[in-house]
Amino acid sequence: MYTERELVELVQDSGAETMITLDAFYAKAAGVRAKTGLKRLVLTSVADFLPRVKRALYPLKQRLEGKQIKLPEKDFYSLKDLLRHYRGRRPPEVEIDPEEDVALLQYTGGTTGVPKGAMLTHKNLIANALQSRAWFLQAEEGRERVLAVLPFFHVYGMTVAMNLAVALGGALILLPRFRIDEVLEAINKYQPTIFPGAPTMYVAFNTHPHIKRYKVSSIKECISGSAPLPVEVKKRFEQLTGGRLVEGYGLSEASPVTHSNPLDGRDIAGSIGLPFPDTEAKIVDPVTGEDLPIGQVGELVVRGPQVMKGYWNKPEETAHALKGGWLHTGDIARMDDRGYFYIVDRAKDMIIASGYNVYPREVEEVLYQHPQVAEVAVIGVPDPYRGETVKAFIVPRAGEELNEEEITSFCRERLAAYKIPRLIEFRDSLPKSAVGKVLKRELRQQELQKAQGQT
Repeated sequence: MYTERELVELVQDSGAETMITLDAFYAKAAGVRAKTGLKRLVLTSVADFLPRVKRALYPLKQRLEGKQIKLPEKDFYSLKDLLRHYRGRRPPEVEIDPEEDVALLQYTGGTTGVPKGAMLTHKNLIANALQSRAWFLQAEEGRERVLAVLPFFHVYGMTVAMNLAVALGGALILLPRFRIDEVLEAINKYQPTIFPGAPTMYVAFNTHPHIKRYKVSSIKECISGSAPLPVEVKKRFEQLTGGRLVEGYGLSEASPVTHSNPLDGRDIAGSIGLPFPDTEAKIVDPVTGEDLPIGQVGELVVRGPQVMKGYWNKPEETAHALKGGWLHTGDIARMDDRGYFYIVDRAKDMIIASGYNVYPREVEEVLYQHPQVAEVAVIGVPDPYRGETVKAFIVPRAGEELNEEEITSFCRERLAAYKIPRLIEFRDSLPKSAVGKVLKRELRQQELQKAQGQT
């Protein structure tokens, strides 16, 4: 999904020497190799792993669709040939220190700024897989079917879909991307029991016009991540499936999961739940770093076996994020007297309007309660009088029509005056990342360009 420029940045930063990819991306990969220290390309084809008849017909399909791939003869390694050549051989034994040796550079920050490679060790990844395994109380070894529509290059999909399924000895139902009709067909056919996803996926599920035609009652347990889970989305999904959908929390630097609501009925809507096993969490003053008492709002910091070693080749960034073994998340949160944590908002997302702090998540939760609203994103935009003002981007449900006056009236009954969106824009869709997270950065950029154009 990345452009050549983005790939060049990552290859140069990581020092990667080998790239494994689909033959369809050969031109892009060759372009990256020409500009970096990349030494080897290993290519595979969709046809390589198809059943015999489909493999024979695949070139015909490509010709008919005008998608033939022309490759040079000796410019790359074939994954299929490498597997055949080395089949049955043992790789050379290498001493591994699970606590110190890096298994993965998980790049983060791509949606907010310059990507940083979080150094995740073998211990980090195994710990988080086992923590996740312990959280799924109903899960039975060898009997679960995990719907894997989250991409595995995203740390959440890697751990809570791929690694969890491996830890359970479960089946993976693999889909290349999220298309709601394909997802519902897969659910109908393969009857998954676990469906990790992002809120936008559950929104699409809930609002599908023909959802009742599909058999979705096989779904037992789901943890939603990547973005806040609106309460109304959770309720509707559980009504449709009879299963449980709870909100969790994590970040790339923690492999990624640090918190989740329990799956045994003790979940609290609007909360990210309790710390994972062997994970410590607390709220600190974002300026002084001092511990804050229960109920006070501050920065969430965490410590546990899943927390990264640091950022690759970035000692200053590492020192800023890791202090005394605690990972500073940059998220503003609070803890109640039962030990449940609540994300108030990202520190960078907070809106300051006329001196008042407005947290977009609170406004979004209210707007999601409107029966004609499908999706929402709230951001702060520059305002010459108030400093910032609240703007809501709203996607109405299919076939529904909304107007600004109706939304404002709805909010007036549920929000303080300074929190009510002064600007409302209706859209057909919102910009999203590969995992379905709404990209507020893009919305802010669009607003900035619009303002500059007006100026």
